[in-house]
Amino acid sequence: MMSEIDFLKNVLKSFAGIENDTFELSKNFWHIKEYKKGELYNDYQQVCKHLGFVIEGVFRSYHLVESTGEERNVFFYTNNQVVVSYASFIHQAPCHFYTQSMAQSKVIYIHYDQLNQLYRQSHEWERLGRLIAEQASTFALMRTESLLFQTPEQRYLDLVYQHPDIMDRIPLYHISSYLGIQGPSLSRIRKRIAEKK
Repeated sequence: MMSEIDFLKNVLKSFAGIENDTFELSKNFWHIKEYKKGELYNDYQQVCKHLGFVIEGVFRSYHLVESTGEERNVFFYTNNQVVVSYASFIHQAPCHFYTQSMAQSKVIYIHYDQLNQLYRQSHEWERLGRLIAEQASTFALMRTESLLFQTPEQRYLDLVYQHPDIMDRIPLYHISSYLGIQGPSLSRIRKRIAEKK
């Protein structure tokens, strides 16, 4: 069975071309944490200090609508993906979201200071930072554009593509919240898609 550090090594090699000798610079900086369902990865108004890779599990970022107390899901993070409150992490400023584990989850993570140390040591690590920044900004832009321009059904299909097994792992009301629709609308979308297959 593959160790967590070997898992990470493979992820970083395929994502950013980090070779073994470059990866060795970071080996002592990584830590593993298991999260219980409902446990926070990062709290609202807390500075995000860690960039993590999801080994297994599901996380969500959400915000609270003050007037109603409603939780609105903004992002999901599943296996092999980065989990981070990116703007908070980069600027070391308080976060506007809660990021919470939605199932028993495991993350391998690095501290902000140690990642910046790696950036100073190696162009390959700098490239990783650039690629993560590009990916984070792309996801944020796609999320904004999807809410503006896509139908709920298109948003649903995109979600299934990005997180193939998420429907089996979390309650459907979280999916509805992410899509910006009510539960009955999600049921109709799922029924239509099932009928097309």
